[in-house]
Amino acid sequence: QVQLVESGGGMVLPGESLRLSCAASRVMFSKNDWAWYRQAPGKQREVVATITTTGTTNYENSVKGRFTVSRDNAKRAVHLQMINLKPEDTAIYYCNTFPQGPNWGRGTHVTVSS
Repeated sequence: QVQLVESGGGMVLPGESLRLSCAASRVMFSKNDWAWYRQAPGKQREVVATITTTGTTNYENSVKGRFTVSRDNAKRAVHLQMINLKPEDTAIYYCNTFPQGPNWGRGTHVTVSS
């Protein structure tokens, strides 16, 4: 089954940056669209950013201009560069195909707090 390992999270101050990474295995990486999802405490998981096989990106409105998704097909990796982080970005961040597949990684925790 697909294996997804997210990394790069942490605790930061508002306005700071983080870069998340996702390593995928046991999946036809280059033939899939990918996405970053997040789940904040007490909320449903939501799509944050997507990237197609051709590199076209799309973002949830609240992160536009602050988050950048990228992919490296050779390394089977998806990244999420996040700048100007806000407390409302606090969540567990996951990667998965888009639309989402049935297997999820453990995610990486992002906490933005002063």
